[in-house]
Amino acid sequence: QAQLVESGGGLVQAGGSLRLSCAASGRTFRSYAMGWFRQAPGKEREFVAIITSSGGSTYHADSVKGRFTISRDNAKNTVYLQMDSLKPEDTAVYYCIADSRAPFLFASVSSILPTYWGQGTQVTVSS
Repeated sequence: QAQLVESGGGLVQAGGSLRLSCAASGRTFRSYAMGWFRQAPGKEREFVAIITSSGGSTYHADSVKGRFTISRDNAKNTVYLQMDSLKPEDTAVYYCIADSRAPFLFASVSSILPTYWGQGTQVTVSS
């Protein structure tokens, strides 16, 4: 059974940093795009970042560009999200995702949601 397990969330002050990790198990996601969505209280889930299967291309939401960086290690079946210069508006549950379709779809079409989801990890940024 395919499983995505996030870790690294927590409480941090504004301006601080966190690094999220997502370990995939049960199947290999090496040929899948992997990435991150988030959902803040009272809001819909939104795209954060995604990376191609090879790691050669990445897409980041405008709201996190220059502050967040996605990367992956296929040997470890793991994807990461380095979050710097965190803001209170980054507070949300962050979900790891994986999908075999073209990554740009999730970056550009909000109604298209990925196939595989983790259980989520809470990130809270205090002001």
